[in-house]
Amino acid sequence: MQTQTATVDAQRQVRRMRLSRGVNELGLLAAIIVLYIVLGTKAGGFLTSGNQLGILRDAAQIGIAAWGMTLVIIAGDIDISIGPAVAFGSVMVAKGATAWGLGVPLAVVLTLVIGSAIGAFAGFLRAQYNVPAFIATLGVYSALRGLAQFISNALPVPLPDSGFFDFLAGSVAGVPTPAVVMILLLVVFLVIALKTPYGRAVYALGGNPRAAELAGIAVKRIRISLFAVNGLLAAITGVLLAARLGSGNGGAAMGLEFDVIAAVVIGGTALAGGSGSILATALGVIFITLIGNGLVLLGVNQFLQDVVRGVIIVLAVLVNVLLGRRNRLTS
Repeated sequence: MQTQTATVDAQRQVRRMRLSRGVNELGLLAAIIVLYIVLGTKAGGFLTSGNQLGILRDAAQIGIAAWGMTLVIIAGDIDISIGPAVAFGSVMVAKGATAWGLGVPLAVVLTLVIGSAIGAFAGFLRAQYNVPAFIATLGVYSALRGLAQFISNALPVPLPDSGFFDFLAGSVAGVPTPAVVMILLLVVFLVIALKTPYGRAVYALGGNPRAAELAGIAVKRIRISLFAVNGLLAAITGVLLAARLGSGNGGAAMGLEFDVIAAVVIGGTALAGGSGSILATALGVIFITLIGNGLVLLGVNQFLQDVVRGVIIVLAVLVNVLLGRRNRLTS
């Protein structure tokens, strides 16, 4: 009898979570439509094809990292090292392909491997020594920003002439290559989150780490892998950014981690872990990108743009916390 009652309660909780997630996604979709209407009428050039392609390209810089960040936050952790990791990746691939004489293919591979290894190191600190994820990735943040500036002497590192970099900076069937990469990775992460045992284990870990461990889930291994994947995605973004700029830059991607986290939180992923949606994060990415693009087209002062972004992040976190509190009270 108790088992049946527990099962019914669990099913009700799942239904409530799905309903809440559906409402959040519909609300985000409505907000995006409203933004398009307002910016289309108030911001000159917003609806042009060139600007829409630019939005896709900008969204890729946030979105690629946001897919991995969603799983990290669902698991109950956070990674604030994304911006410096992207900048470091851009410098690594540029230096590797030029000053270090590795050639383009090896430089790209090395950048991706090192990015994954750095992420795995942060995950190891979290999993093995229970160092809070915020502290572990804060240390990585500082180290990578310093290393990127040191390796590049705080100067842009030009990329060599390469068809591969031209392809990354170009487009596929009219769609910017970074956007194509973002969409392909979105499909991959949707499958991982919804259709694989690994994805279910991530949700279980975020819901109750102790129970997940008792259920036979390799908690430490999953935590390390999540941060390793985040490091890989940051490195991919770094390579794409270097191709776009034509150089590696240790000062690039300043504040990117805040846009990524904001997109995930606006998408409804619970900061406490255990619930979230890759698809909703995609809507959050579009929302954040539209806000940034619209503020530029409207001629808003750069410093005020930062204020607006900050207000959006605070409001998103507040809504996230209040919704999580309501769900706990009704469960």
